[in-house]
Amino acid sequence: MKKNKYKILVLADLKKSTSTTLKTTVSLAKMIDAEVDFFYVKSASDIVERDNQLSAIRIINQDYTATDKKIKKIIQSVSENHQININYSFAFGNVKNEISSCIKEKQPDIIVLGKKKNNLLNLNGDKIIQFVLKQFSGTILIADANNTLEPDGKLSLGVLNNIETTLSTSLSQDLLAHTQTPIKSFKIIKKSKVLDETIFSTNINTIEYVFEENDHTIANLSNYISKNNINLLCIDRLENGSKNKSKTTTQDIKSIIKKLNTSLLLTGKQNY
Repeated sequence: MKKNKYKILVLADLKKSTSTTLKTTVSLAKMIDAEVDFFYVKSASDIVERDNQLSAIRIINQDYTATDKKIKKIIQSVSENHQININYSFAFGNVKNEISSCIKEKQPDIIVLGKKKNNLLNLNGDKIIQFVLKQFSGTILIADANNTLEPDGKLSLGVLNNIETTLSTSLSQDLLAHTQTPIKSFKIIKKSKVLDETIFSTNINTIEYVFEENDHTIANLSNYISKNNINLLCIDRLENGSKNKSKTTTQDIKSIIKKLNTSLLLTGKQNY
């Protein structure tokens, strides 16, 4: 059992979906008793377009003040509505470098990223989700803009592959206390002739769906997730070299992020 509070780091842009990303983050934070930090980074090249140094400094100062006010407004609304403290910071500079520095400084247990429908979150043209997947080996929550977790609500939890491993962490155990049962377990296997639905043999009330691996697997998975109203899908983010036959590879995760309309909890190396 984790003794200290979990630390959640939200990496977000300042688009309309930011509030829903924060709402999902707050929901998770309340379930697992976590601290929340919000970080935004803007490329310096998007701010300064003039060669004059004095003009550049004035523009940066003006943008700094405007950005601070905008973030405060977003955070204050969510914080007051759901009675939770959210710390924030922001930076101007190279987007990827600033994110890497922030991760090293904050040492989060979980990183939260927002995802628009059928579109990876982009900050200044960079695919930040894929960048963070490479940089951060811990747990990542990808919050879907159209399927928000509700604070103080019950989870409709799904697990893709490796349910024993995924549900064995202390984080998963904390989430189970807020989860509707039965949990839906989705497994993708090779050379299966039929779609099988069985009761999973575990002490947790679970229903298992088995899919044959083919070109339509992710689309079929998406349909079943929608049909079962899953609002959080847990995926064990295994290394490509893993010997586990039902591993979820990096390429699988990329496809899942693009095609599934639900929030995703990608587990990795745990600090808890």
